[in-house]
Amino acid sequence: MHGIEQKVIVITGASSGIGEATARLLASKGARVVLG
Repeated sequence: MHGIEQKVIVITGASSGIGEATARLLASKGARVVLG
């Protein structure tokens, strides 16, 4: 994921499953994640 640092990403449905895993992955790569 090139260039993900300092990006703001909004993820809906991030309380479980694929949404949660995606949110955790993006946050670990340096993105700012907003959960909805």
